[in-house]
Amino acid sequence: MQSLNLQALEIFRAVAVEGSVSKAAKKLNRVQSNVSTRIKQLEQHLEKTLFLRRSKGLTLTSDGELLLTYAERFLQLSREASDALQAGRPSGLFRIGTMESTAAARLPEVLSRYHALYPDVQIELQTDTAGGLLERLLNYDIEVAFIAEPVTFDRVSTQRVFEERLVLVAPKSFPPLQNTDEISGRTVIAFEAGCAYRRYLQQWLLEAGIVPGSIMAVGSYLAMMACVSAGTGYAVIPQSVLDMVSTQGEFQRFALPDNVSRIATLLAWRSDYASAKLDVLKDLLPAP
Repeated sequence: MQSLNLQALEIFRAVAVEGSVSKAAKKLNRVQSNVSTRIKQLEQHLEKTLFLRRSKGLTLTSDGELLLTYAERFLQLSREASDALQAGRPSGLFRIGTMESTAAARLPEVLSRYHALYPDVQIELQTDTAGGLLERLLNYDIEVAFIAEPVTFDRVSTQRVFEERLVLVAPKSFPPLQNTDEISGRTVIAFEAGCAYRRYLQQWLLEAGIVPGSIMAVGSYLAMMACVSAGTGYAVIPQSVLDMVSTQGEFQRFALPDNVSRIATLLAWRSDYASAKLDVLKDLLPAP
């Protein structure tokens, strides 16, 4: 049997992760027919069925799941080998995942310095919730991620890099926030489930005996602040984000207890990942 080539494994992995040929083709910037053909050729080459075709998409067979574990390792080793052969000078694609607040308030200066020092590195920044970032990291979709604590996966290594302070903000039309029981039943504005800061907010609400009303999920801090300013409800926002925009007098602000307001942001990477690109990023970030 001939050995597998990395391109075939990359296509296979994209289909496995996306769960459909069409989504994989879009992600790989290929035509759908090409992806379908390559998967059929791979199955013929291995004499194995790798996917079960269902009405809602594709799922891996047991053979497909086994191949995926090897594909991820091969592809990762290929990227590491390319890095190692660049005479120690970082180059190539570096996929960084981050929470939106970190991307806006913490990373611009760091990434600007990175680019100035190593212009051959192509940085691709992807934003998501903490839960989504961990999933992408473990699925080999990104090399590193900036995630709010805690991170407890054995396969993930971390380095503490920033500390955020969460602030409760509410419309001026709300009762004074010193009487927090009066916000029971009012709308909470937050990111979708999987957001670490939303989890800390829910913890505080439980500890404070506050019963939230409905939860309005939004996709950005700009939308969140606009909804609060309009009187829709209350939210928690990192102080570093509030410092970036002119919000003086537009909101009421309330300091949360330290156990739910002071949150470390971690740089996280898979324990099996090492590269000069990661080493440079660690050096540019605040010391742990």
